[in-house]
Amino acid sequence: MTYGGIEAGGTKWVCAIGTGPDDVQESVVIPTGSPAETIARATTFLAQNGSLAAVGVGSFGPIDLDPSSPTWGRITTTPKAGWNDVDLVSAIAIATRVPVGFDTDVNAAALAEHRWGAAAGLDTFCYITVGTGIGGGGMANGRLLHGLLHPEFGHMRIPHDRGRDPFPGNCPYHGDCLEGLASGQAVNARWPGRAGRWDEEMLSLEAEYLALGILNVISVLSPQRVILGGGVMNEPGLLDAVRRSVQELAGGYFQSPRLADGIGDYIVAPSLGDRAGVLGAFELARSAAAQS
Repeated sequence: MTYGGIEAGGTKWVCAIGTGPDDVQESVVIPTGSPAETIARATTFLAQNGSLAAVGVGSFGPIDLDPSSPTWGRITTTPKAGWNDVDLVSAIAIATRVPVGFDTDVNAAALAEHRWGAAAGLDTFCYITVGTGIGGGGMANGRLLHGLLHPEFGHMRIPHDRGRDPFPGNCPYHGDCLEGLASGQAVNARWPGRAGRWDEEMLSLEAEYLALGILNVISVLSPQRVILGGGVMNEPGLLDAVRRSVQELAGGYFQSPRLADGIGDYIVAPSLGDRAGVLGAFELARSAAAQS
């Protein structure tokens, strides 16, 4: 069976046809415009590429993942202009006439890394993406993290030393939450015009904020590995700086070699790179086809 996969991001949609990393038959990148235009372009691409068993969608959020909810399949309180309350699943199901699997973009990426990448063989891990915003997902005991809603790692409240960093944060809901202080948008707002020209101050502050969030995740979920993806993590030296900061902030409390000499194998980049989201969408589609 062949599947359609959509990584529906706030900046772009990555759409593909295939079954996995070694079988991506066609793909296209669509800038995220209005809902009607973006969904139409994505479903037209899928329809032009043969018969599909199902479509998987890993979407930016927040989204409603409760099957018993009357708004299941919708994007909810997103700050993305025009996308609030968009019924994504229904629109794609009507256009493609196949089952649709649906989850967050970061849970989709986590699913792909679990099957083919950096989380293979693990049953409890976290995937955090640091890009335009900050999102988090992962698995606990072999199951994707779901509950009351879905994980919102980016909206953790973390310490903010306003003497060192007077930037108030730019999250429209929480101001100086993790996303408001450390997302790509926050970096650009705090240091306008510095893209690609980070200095030690920028690297140190960004690494510390991300490490504070990761330490919260380690304390609560005890993941076997933390995967850090997203465009901000491509900044040279940032991943190593985050590892060092996590070790410093942990203060020797966690008695595990993985947080000492093994930190390089504990906090890692995604093995699948920027393909993890759309490959995970294939897995969501595979599950939807099996349940239909």
